[in-house]
Amino acid sequence: ACRATQVVDLFPTVSPEIVVREARLEDCWEVAETHCSSFFPEYSFPLDFVLRVDRLVGMLSGFSIPPGCRRTCLVAVIGGSVGDTFLFGTEDFKIGGFDGKFSLNKGYVTGILTIDTVADFLPRKGPLRQRRTGIAYISNVAVRERFRCKGIAKRLIAKAEAQAKSWGFRAVALHCDLNNPDAKKLYKDQGFRCITVSEGANWPQPKTAPDVKFNFMMKLLNTPTTTA
Repeated sequence: ACRATQVVDLFPTVSPEIVVREARLEDCWEVAETHCSSFFPEYSFPLDFVLRVDRLVGMLSGFSIPPGCRRTCLVAVIGGSVGDTFLFGTEDFKIGGFDGKFSLNKGYVTGILTIDTVADFLPRKGPLRQRRTGIAYISNVAVRERFRCKGIAKRLIAKAEAQAKSWGFRAVALHCDLNNPDAKKLYKDQGFRCITVSEGANWPQPKTAPDVKFNFMMKLLNTPTTTA
């Protein structure tokens, strides 16, 4: 499910123990758990276990990223070493959106976010329906239930924006569930604005339940954020 935030936190209080970084291979299972417990909380054993395995396989396979595109999974961890003193591996080795480095002090994953340049859920350009360039897409923003209201989603979004800038992108975009006003407020506070979709326009939508409707939101990366 390439769905933007369904579960977010609203308040700016952030624990100093929380570090936001790129996900590593060692984080894969906890990333899958965070995704499934946030977006599919009604699932119970054994379906929840099967779903977690499915998410894990999908992440490791890279979700078939087109040539020239990028996808990175970000994680907010608690209890890990900020300096990554015991870090092994190289930045050149990647599987899916995960880098191939390992740490002996990895910490516990409390929140996740995916940012990519694939542009599958951005409006296509011109009669040839070419992929959009210069706009990075944010999805799958989720925070574990017991770590909400600590500013974790806000930190993940800020890191995603910094990542998009480092790629040379001028804007970030996402889809926000119309039935999640808390998520909409969070994104507006971070400088995102709703983009009006013309009646009958055939814009791409995240793949989810047919009754779920979305706001399409975008932020120019040189636009300052507001404070709540």
